[in-house]
Amino acid sequence: MKQLFFGLLLSLPLLCHAQSNKKEVLFTIDTKPYYTDEFSRVYNKNLDLVKDESQKDLTQYLELFIGYKLKINKANKLGLQNGEAYKNELASYRTQLSKNYLSDSKVTKELVSEGYLRSLKEINASHILITVDENAAPADTLAAFNKIEGIRKRALNGEDFGTLATEFSQDPSAKDNKGDLGYFSSFRMVYAFESAAYHTPQGKISNPIRTRFGYHIIKVNDVRDNRGEITVAHIMILNPKEDKPDEKEKAKNTIQDIYKKIQQGENFESLAKQFSEDKSSSSKGGVLSRFGSGQLSSEEFENAAFSLTPEHPISAPFQSKFGWHIVKLIERHPVKTFDEMKTELENKVGKDDRSRLITNSLNEKLHKKYTVKRDNKLYAAASKAITNDFYDNKWELPTNTKPFDGKLFSVKEKNSTGTDFLKYVKAQQKGSTTLRPIAKLTDNLYQKFVNEQMTAYYTDNLETEFPDFAAVMEEYRDGLLLFDLMEKEIWERSKTDTLGLKNFYEVHKNSYNWKNRLDVVIASSTDMNVVKEAQKMLKQDKNSEQLKAKFNTKDKVLIMTNAGVFEDGNEALPKNIKFENGVSDIIKDGEYYFVSKVNKVIPAGPKTLEECKGKTINDYQQYLEQNWVADLRKEFTVKTFPEVFERVKKELKK
Repeated sequence: MKQLFFGLLLSLPLLCHAQSNKKEVLFTIDTKPYYTDEFSRVYNKNLDLVKDESQKDLTQYLELFIGYKLKINKANKLGLQNGEAYKNELASYRTQLSKNYLSDSKVTKELVSEGYLRSLKEINASHILITVDENAAPADTLAAFNKIEGIRKRALNGEDFGTLATEFSQDPSAKDNKGDLGYFSSFRMVYAFESAAYHTPQGKISNPIRTRFGYHIIKVNDVRDNRGEITVAHIMILNPKEDKPDEKEKAKNTIQDIYKKIQQGENFESLAKQFSEDKSSSSKGGVLSRFGSGQLSSEEFENAAFSLTPEHPISAPFQSKFGWHIVKLIERHPVKTFDEMKTELENKVGKDDRSRLITNSLNEKLHKKYTVKRDNKLYAAASKAITNDFYDNKWELPTNTKPFDGKLFSVKEKNSTGTDFLKYVKAQQKGSTTLRPIAKLTDNLYQKFVNEQMTAYYTDNLETEFPDFAAVMEEYRDGLLLFDLMEKEIWERSKTDTLGLKNFYEVHKNSYNWKNRLDVVIASSTDMNVVKEAQKMLKQDKNSEQLKAKFNTKDKVLIMTNAGVFEDGNEALPKNIKFENGVSDIIKDGEYYFVSKVNKVIPAGPKTLEECKGKTINDYQQYLEQNWVADLRKEFTVKTFPEVFERVKKELKK
């Protein structure tokens, strides 16, 4: 809900433009000033987003803007800015936003470009792993390397790679899959492994590759083009909610009947509209949004869809965890362009282990930006306090840390003491660092500590470094407060104020009406004679099951039925159906003949509160908000400066 709220909030731009140097006080709320530059920026940002022409009118927009700021003042007055949930979410957003400022754009661009080029191909590979810790002793590292190199030589001499993987690989899955990893593309494996796979020709075996897991050799079995995306339509019969054999059999028989109708030449889209139980797509003839490999939660559905061809565009019925499907190919789409995937790729690079390259680049930048001078005497003393007990997770801080409390180094005005460093070392003991000897480990941890302190200082001062970052944070802060305020004052109230909601419904009940409805049984077929017979049976009060039993066999489906209560305009109703009791005349629509038996005509009339509760709550919320802004104007003192606003209007209309 929050994502939707921030996406639609007219007065809150989520991106910031450079502010004009010229600004005047446009209005005040209880003497607090609000300036012309912010108003102009917000208006220009949202101008192309609003559809309501009244909101493009500057005078009307000023009223909206003042209303927005009144709500922020109310939120602060209520102390919502002190809530723990609010502070945590704001901190989380700041962390997310700061990532854009904590990377080297050149390195990021290169990694994004590389990731895209690799994504155009899918590689099928097998591997053999000999495990060794990242910080293992040189002797252990050499032993692991020699072992994997020996296995590689045997593979190059013609021994079966899968057999060698089963015998030697220390990947637990190798015993079952012979080292076969299947098809993968970029961002699916650790970066070093991915790079080796993409640099190894098809049919060849890589040199030994070191990752955090150990040494690998990789055999590339196949390389294929990325399958891209696909648009399909489907007809779906849901799996029964309860595990009843007769219900399961009924669902299976229904999809088989529909499939027979398709094989008999009947229209897929029409059948989807009549019978598909996927309500999000049935009205569109079963058409789904385009998707690619791995984007759906059903692998069975994806594989069935991608197996379709123009020559064989419709699948046989198959079952997924959701239900039974028949899928029809609509269109294949090539792999997305670089511009289409850029944002997605940037996010993946930030989460992938290749982000270490970006981190290293940032560290180099910060070392040039900040001069860090170490107190070598204090560092030597602190280093002596760190012993080999670290490797057994038994090292403790010295009982008396006072000798280490001096400044070890500083980043600008932020000091780090020798004690701070020792505490950092203590915290790292929980990891699996095994770098030896202890002096080398200490130097390594010190460098990491300095890097972290520089990054922390830089991050904490982004508002000072980047005015646009400060502006975006201010806007998000206000938007978050407004969301919490709306939830407290409007949304929750509209749900819990049952008496107020009921009174609102009573006043406006004529706005919530059913159209005419029919309790009806509908039979359809492409065979006119079958429908004539069905018409006779309906006049004899036969039901839909009796109709199907009469005309359908195991091998052939001549008639389909649909029964229920349908509102005027529902896709399931035949065109031109008469709203009167009894059996209808036969209606032809396209290649189908329809006959209906109307059991009951339910006239148009008001919906009960329960039947329209969602819509009524939404309308009640809008009603409360409109009156709420008027109340806020009474609670706070608003002073506007018309002559300033006139200058703003002239400037914005240029």
